[in-house]
Amino acid sequence: MSKEEILVVRKNGPLKGEVYISGAKNSALPILAASLLASEEVILDEVPKLKDIEVMVEILRSLNAKVEYITDTSLRIDSSNVDKFETPFELMDKMRASFIVMGPLLAKFGHAVTKAPGGCNIGKRPIDLHLKGFEALGAQTTMNHEEISSKTKNGLTGNVIYLDFPSVGATENIMMAATMAEGETVIENAAKEPEIVDLASFLSKMGANIIGAGTSNIIIKGVEKLKGTRHTIVPDRIEAATYMLAAAITGGDILIKNVLGSHIRPVIAKLIEIGAKVEEIEDDDMIRVKACKKLKATSIKTLPYPGFPTDVQSQFMALMTVCNGESSVVETVFENRFMHVDELKKMGSAIITEGNRAVIVGVDKLHGAEVKATDLRAGAALILAGLVADGETKISDIYHIDRGYSDLIEKFTKLGALIERKQVN
Repeated sequence: MSKEEILVVRKNGPLKGEVYISGAKNSALPILAASLLASEEVILDEVPKLKDIEVMVEILRSLNAKVEYITDTSLRIDSSNVDKFETPFELMDKMRASFIVMGPLLAKFGHAVTKAPGGCNIGKRPIDLHLKGFEALGAQTTMNHEEISSKTKNGLTGNVIYLDFPSVGATENIMMAATMAEGETVIENAAKEPEIVDLASFLSKMGANIIGAGTSNIIIKGVEKLKGTRHTIVPDRIEAATYMLAAAITGGDILIKNVLGSHIRPVIAKLIEIGAKVEEIEDDDMIRVKACKKLKATSIKTLPYPGFPTDVQSQFMALMTVCNGESSVVETVFENRFMHVDELKKMGSAIITEGNRAVIVGVDKLHGAEVKATDLRAGAALILAGLVADGETKISDIYHIDRGYSDLIEKFTKLGALIERKQVN
């Protein structure tokens, strides 16, 4: 029987020191996929060391791209010999974001075959918006319970595509597919996330013609080919927010390096509102978070960017469990994103949920418990709770956490946290 790994977290007072934020997972994954479009070598810097990245690298290699690490966080990719448009099903099962290769493959070959994607179980996240976009560009899609195939007879043609919801993945996939389509494509009600802007910046460096990334209307004029380039992935705003909340929940003082305050305005605003001190050092891309007293309750409502990020909701709820008074959370992005509530309750928190709303009454103290990371951000929330809980917090199913946090134990330990990885039967 194989041994499972768990994280053991113990309270050790306020976290102090500095932490360097890795490149954004949600930026690196589509940019890795987009490198399939380049006719020459691409070099990517600040690529985070994560399980999801490893899976995407395997997918690229399975298509005959040459991928090699120059350093721990820099990759060289040569897609000039890519000759396959079908991705291995076993790799697609491991990660939902793997579906993002459909757009580039469709642009490159006029054909893409893949499996319906896997990943975190936080809600429906349908891929119909992606497929509607491909169809608007002239691709025909066939689906069965195992595979999805999109194919075009005479290449892709630009069109106006309205998204029913500003889906990040659909915006990215359609944008990549449209880079080499004939004519002009307009994506209306597009997602505005910084990761969309980063992808557009990367594609533009390769020679794509894209205007409006970061707004709700993106215009792409098709070009014949895309060249090589070198690009640095933007900092991970969700990782940055997690360490900001670690400072707040432990009453600590952390200097967060390689972070763009403009990407996490709602998190900064809420931290200030509950009584934490937040200092932005803009010229150096740094933020200092200091919390020396018990923080007060607040309410948050998750929304698509630039609203409060759903990916920080779980971690913020962990903080609310020890704030003074009654807080509330309204989750509007994913319908299944309160799975961490039962785990936080095991640690002594007082939370009531009804539909997409949670009410959290702050308690004096949490206690350690055996809990499970139900998804990536839920795992981060449990670590934060464990940092202030009496006794030992044992977190299982940590493969979720490994998907999204680079060098997590090293970074937390450097700040003074007691956190270790252990094997159990």
